[in-house]
Amino acid sequence: MPQTDGARLFRETWIASVRKHYPGEPKAGYVIPWDETPAWERQAAGAVHDQVSQFLRVSDGHASRLSREQKGRFVATCWTAQMYKHFEDPKPGYVADWSDLPDWQRETDADIFVAIEESTAAHN
Repeated sequence: MPQTDGARLFRETWIASVRKHYPGEPKAGYVIPWDETPAWERQAAGAVHDQVSQFLRVSDGHASRLSREQKGRFVATCWTAQMYKHFEDPKPGYVADWSDLPDWQRETDADIFVAIEESTAAHN
């Protein structure tokens, strides 16, 4: 899958999952559409998509056996690395450890892994 398509899948899953899991009305920045998403965020989303896809490939698909929490942790860790790549001094919320993330964000990260997993399986 081209990186732009992967990045878009990541972003669309993020938006749908935030709307599903966020308590109350999500911040506008959390659900801005793809066309308004900043370039750095598009690049980060594409990189994380590619990392998850590669993780699934190099495990011969067995990464699908991870627990939902492990899947979400993987996405969160990949995202954190991208924040350090794109920002010299990222906001603490951008690089928070898994245990410090709110439940809605943990669920959203797990949903992203599952969406990439399903897309990767469909393209193989």
